[in-house]
Amino acid sequence: QLQPCGGGLVQDGGSLRLSCTASGFPDDNYAIGWFRQAPGKEREGLSCIHITDGNTYYADSVKGRFTISVDNARNTVYLQMNSLKPEDTAVYYCAGQRGSSLFAMGTMQINLEFDYWGQGTRVTVSS
Repeated sequence: QLQPCGGGLVQDGGSLRLSCTASGFPDDNYAIGWFRQAPGKEREGLSCIHITDGNTYYADSVKGRFTISVDNARNTVYLQMNSLKPEDTAVYYCAGQRGSSLFAMGTMQINLEFDYWGQGTRVTVSS
């Protein structure tokens, strides 16, 4: 189970932090990723982190502005989003993928979906 929270309304240039709490995975060999879908656009993979080895991946569209991190004690993954732009407006989803970090990042890079999904949380960036 994946429970996201933290969406909301923010002004252009502002920041938000999303969180995703994971439960029910049989072991720690999995990654959590963040995706988003804007109206009329395809779902886009943004970033992911492997729970065990901490390897991370960022899409070019968010590199340098978004930071993903994990708090293993809380089974929670965070996505810190800075310098937000109106084009970042979308519904954001966290998702889980079992397996190695290489597998999870490869899955995201070629725009395939992860196996386990949480509900979306809406982020709106006003200009």
